[in-house]
Amino acid sequence: MRLTIDLNADLGEGFGRSRLAEDEALLDLVSSANIACGFHAGDATTMRDTVMAAKARGVTIGAHPSYPDIPGFGRRELGLPPREISRHVEYQLRALRDVCGAERAKLSYVKPHGALYNRAARDPEVARAVASAIRAVEASLTLLGLAGSEMARAAAGAGIAFASEAFVDRAYKPNGTLVPRTEAGAVIHDVKSAVQRAVMLVKGQTITADDGSELHISAQSLCVHGDNSDAAPILRALNARLKESRVTIAPFAA
Repeated sequence: MRLTIDLNADLGEGFGRSRLAEDEALLDLVSSANIACGFHAGDATTMRDTVMAAKARGVTIGAHPSYPDIPGFGRRELGLPPREISRHVEYQLRALRDVCGAERAKLSYVKPHGALYNRAARDPEVARAVASAIRAVEASLTLLGLAGSEMARAAAGAGIAFASEAFVDRAYKPNGTLVPRTEAGAVIHDVKSAVQRAVMLVKGQTITADDGSELHISAQSLCVHGDNSDAAPILRALNARLKESRVTIAPFAA
């Protein structure tokens, strides 16, 4: 049986046309695009241009909602209450869905960003707030989140689809959470190491944690962060390696 995996990247994380060239290069290498919705990055021009570029390449489009935190790029834990989080997420989903509608493109899934993602992965109330916002906007949207996290349970409770992901360019703790970006080695830049980790995830459903232990992760999608300076080399090498290994790269959602 031939293996299939989705490759996703966080895109549209500039303003105006500031990152368009970089994002277009990455869109040639991924099957799904998590597009910023204006609360940590992105604006009307960026969202529209990124949606157009993704549609032109047949890349599946997802919303990448965040805490309202442009100064901190959505990576600061704001500690907002679940009800407020749900409203912020719903607002962002509606904004990107409207942009997709204007371009006759389809919004297929939702992946929270940064600190909101990390909190929703461990906090059941916040996970439910995110799932509730998705259901309020469009129950057919899939929630993309950390494998084995609270987001998976919240999606099941809300009656929406969930897709599990793993990170090629982020280090893991032994408990399956991500190493905080404030710690050394949290972001992986070495191309060979990132590709090796991806192949382990696809073929063996395992990844090595920062203490050397092996984690079992069953992932439908692999993420490489668009703001990683080595994202394009990692994705190019990964595409080549997966094709050599007869692994099909295809979106998890359509």
